[in-house]
Amino acid sequence: MSDAPYVPPKVWTWNKENGGRFANINRPIAGPTHEKALPVGKHPFQLYSLATPNGVKVTVMFEELLAAGHSGAEYDAWLINIGQGDQFGSGFVEINPNSKIPALLDRSGPEPIRVFESGAILLHLAEKFGAFLPTEPKARAATLSWLMWQMGSAPYLGGGFGHFYAYAPFKIEYAIDRFAMEVKRQLDVLNRHLADSEYMAGSEYTIADMAIWPWYGALVKGLVYEAGEFLSVHEYENVIRWTDQVGARPAVKRGRMVNRAQGDPKSQLRERHDASDFDLRTQDKLETEKAD
Repeated sequence: MSDAPYVPPKVWTWNKENGGRFANINRPIAGPTHEKALPVGKHPFQLYSLATPNGVKVTVMFEELLAAGHSGAEYDAWLINIGQGDQFGSGFVEINPNSKIPALLDRSGPEPIRVFESGAILLHLAEKFGAFLPTEPKARAATLSWLMWQMGSAPYLGGGFGHFYAYAPFKIEYAIDRFAMEVKRQLDVLNRHLADSEYMAGSEYTIADMAIWPWYGALVKGLVYEAGEFLSVHEYENVIRWTDQVGARPAVKRGRMVNRAQGDPKSQLRERHDASDFDLRTQDKLETEKAD
């Protein structure tokens, strides 16, 4: 790295080696890189995802719907390995032209419906099943406001702070300071709000909680970017209280396991096709079967 200040060229060109940990999957163009059809299971909903925070939002929603008695919400969850470029396969791009997980194919009606962007999927399912989205105008407005807050705020946490603090090939003080300041501001927004509110939209658990929890809950528990001490996350006591409350829900625990491909093998259900998979098909059991 040179000590000379960076002067942008008149015309930017792509350097494939630039981009840190995720350089191999980042590119300045869209569209598929290879032909690959997506698998299709037996259930009304086909989810193609990975247990990143955005993916967890949707698997938590499905598990919450099923726990609430909505049997029509049965789903197949297929693993999309973004490190290997699965999101650039032709079948995936047909559902999500933006090549980001999660992507959903709703086959519950006469014509399949593609839904992409995690917030859009949560809203689609909430409206379809009449669940986790209040009908009372004030609570509904609060739910949608906090859902959109998350969609607009999390890129500063992940693509901003997370990238420059944990994944960039070298540390840039200005970039880290800029995004650390914004992330702490966001945490303060949440902490002040949750001082007077049990959940994000009041006393009712909603899709706003499902959207925010995988990102900011993981952050205040020190589970992402190894940045808990750096950001003094212990200061946000109300966010921690809410995080623990949401995380204790059985459906949330199950949703967090689906499409997980790292960590404790007991916590990994790489594909989910039946409720029994949580007992029979976690990675530790599959590895034991393979060894035998």
